[in-house]
Amino acid sequence: MPDSPPQPSDGAPADTTTVVLCGARLADGRTVDVRLGAGRVEAVGTVGSLPVHGTRVDLTGYLLLPAPAEPHAHADTALTALAVRAAGEGPSFSAEDVQRRATEATLLQLGHGATALRSHVRIGDARQLGGMEAVLQARRSLRGLADLTAVAVPRLLTGVAGADGLAMLRDAVKMGAGAVGGCPDLDPDPAGYVEAVLNVAAEHGCPVDLHTEGDDPARLARLAAMAGGIRQGVTLGPCAGLGRLPAEVAARAADQLAAAGVTVVCLPQGACGGVERGGDQESAPRPGVERGIAPVRLLLSAGVRVAAGSGALRDLSNPVGRGDPLESAYLLASRSGLRAEEAYGAVSTAARAAMGLPGIRVEAGFPAELLAVRGEDVEGALSLAYSRIVIHRGRVVARTSAVREYCDSATAVALELPRQGRSDLGT
Repeated sequence: MPDSPPQPSDGAPADTTTVVLCGARLADGRTVDVRLGAGRVEAVGTVGSLPVHGTRVDLTGYLLLPAPAEPHAHADTALTALAVRAAGEGPSFSAEDVQRRATEATLLQLGHGATALRSHVRIGDARQLGGMEAVLQARRSLRGLADLTAVAVPRLLTGVAGADGLAMLRDAVKMGAGAVGGCPDLDPDPAGYVEAVLNVAAEHGCPVDLHTEGDDPARLARLAAMAGGIRQGVTLGPCAGLGRLPAEVAARAADQLAAAGVTVVCLPQGACGGVERGGDQESAPRPGVERGIAPVRLLLSAGVRVAAGSGALRDLSNPVGRGDPLESAYLLASRSGLRAEEAYGAVSTAARAAMGLPGIRVEAGFPAELLAVRGEDVEGALSLAYSRIVIHRGRVVARTSAVREYCDSATAVALELPRQGRSDLGT
């Protein structure tokens, strides 16, 4: 994994304006001022100790955290559920439509706090490389707002039918895909599929991000053995099938993944359509199949790095997706029994590490990728994080202000959640 912060592929520079975040509360309970400059945290001091020579942002009543990241998005199919249902079958989306939806979905997730996103993008079949080009164009249009990385996802890579997919996979990387992936479970030769992906990754020096249900222990063991030692890193997700295996079998699989250095990206909202048997990423979930989640505590106890993502966003496989990292963290805390700090780490620290991004701390010298949420602690942030301020490369790129009104016949009281305070987010 790279030790230095990634440079924007579109040439967007870090913002050079000095920004001082005043009166922010940190997760350790301190209240501080934070000065940002040249895309990094320049200084952290007691309230009032840092001179304000640039923009001042009042964070009184806000908790300041490292920004989350989205390690498992599907920008090319995002926001298609209504159109697919209306058409009665998979409609053919133009490149312009894919670009528009990918941009809209990324901005939606940015507003929730994700300043870096990794999106799986299908190539081949009728779409060829059109979807990839559209998502890459969306990435360019979002310069300075969010960092969007595309993962090339071919359907087949083995046999005669897979020859075109393999050529297209190489072309996608040359176009600008930042990682290679796919779903080995859907290829007639899963081991051959993984081998082809790893070979392309080695040729181009890019990371690997594969879909798998993880419910075949022998196949998962082979995959872990093949992935072990890959310098660029291998990520698997959502691995929900591990939770359906006998405990001792799942524990052995977890040990194998840990030994191979594989990162698991779970999807607390449920499995994405990318691993539905016999369908594609726009297919509806199979009737009668309850979606689960990878056994997070088991994986963590085995030493596996576990990150969490949102997965599908309002397509047929998840028509009500929110694309909110804090929702993923909330579900990890409420369903998997993780402490609030651990759950938030899965969508921030671990998610960034899975994507090969540098770590973030509210300390001098670290990249200024931050999220301010109204509240006093992480537990409150995961419960009622309605008002948010998102900082990317040292500048405010998104603000959300939530106001709730309680009314009777004589009076209206406006409260900003989760506690009474000002409704403005002015600087």
